[in-house]
Amino acid sequence: MKRKILYIIIVLAAASVLAAWLLLSSATLFSEKGKYVYVYEGKDAKQQFLQQVKEQDLIARQTLFIVIANQFNIWQKLQPGRFEIRRGQSLLSIIRMLRNNHQSPVRLVINKLRTKEELAKMIGKNFIADSANAIAYLSNNDSLKAFLVDTSSLLTIIIPDTYQFNWNTPVSVILQRLQTASVDFWHKNDRLKKAERLGLSEQQVYTLASITEEETNKNDEKGNIASVYLNRLRKNMYLGADPTIKFALKDFSLKRILFVHLHVASPFNTYRNKGLPPGPICTPSVATIDAVLNQPATEYLFFVADSSLNGFHHFSNTYEEHIKYAKAYQKALNEWLAKKQNP
Repeated sequence: MKRKILYIIIVLAAASVLAAWLLLSSATLFSEKGKYVYVYEGKDAKQQFLQQVKEQDLIARQTLFIVIANQFNIWQKLQPGRFEIRRGQSLLSIIRMLRNNHQSPVRLVINKLRTKEELAKMIGKNFIADSANAIAYLSNNDSLKAFLVDTSSLLTIIIPDTYQFNWNTPVSVILQRLQTASVDFWHKNDRLKKAERLGLSEQQVYTLASITEEETNKNDEKGNIASVYLNRLRKNMYLGADPTIKFALKDFSLKRILFVHLHVASPFNTYRNKGLPPGPICTPSVATIDAVLNQPATEYLFFVADSSLNGFHHFSNTYEEHIKYAKAYQKALNEWLAKKQNP
């Protein structure tokens, strides 16, 4: 009798160990860090999930997984979204993830964007919405009214940063989140007061910062460059900003702006239209926006690249002084190009 009881105990213990191993040991079959499974709205969640698991050969002991998932009513609770199965994850962990609807968030890293088409492409790459649907939404002024922007000023609600969303977040909600972050940004560090002291709205500061961003990557001189353009605005001069010509032509590979380029018919051509353009020409960094807000008071009206070709600029109050430095730069540039062509 004792031997029979001992035998039963051993069998139960072995069964418990086996069950624990089946449920808690690694149940994945891939070497990558993780694999994604996507569940779309309006389709059978169970069929979608299991088909992707089978096609990618993600989970070992799939029959056992299905049995347990059925017992926990996973398929009735599974929501549309993106789920990550991590390398080494156990069956029990996968079941809990699905039952609790723990989706894998999308990390949307926004640095410099120049056009709404680039934004649409980024959305299409990272979210359920494809780029065609995204650009259709971003090109519709009626859709953008809710965010107090239009197709030209759309980028002003985007502060470069890293954001997290669910994969199936619609375009409208993405924009709402970006706008909320933008509002929070402007209410920090007295940015609204600083913009008011400059006589500019947030959108105007952002647009001026976008031009400054495209002019230089030297943080030390961004304030001076912004002051040049603000001084021109106050004197009712043309901004004459070369980066706006590149934007108007949609040719960001241009190395030099020629006279023929200045005739492009576009509201973004600041050689033909006075005032700021109707929107930004890129998403400027936080450092550049703050450089515009904290710009020094100067009388500069002109700037040109330094003749030492070090990436910095020389600033001038008068056109005569500017021409002198411009000729020095042109001479240095021509000599450098000649050496490069004939080493």
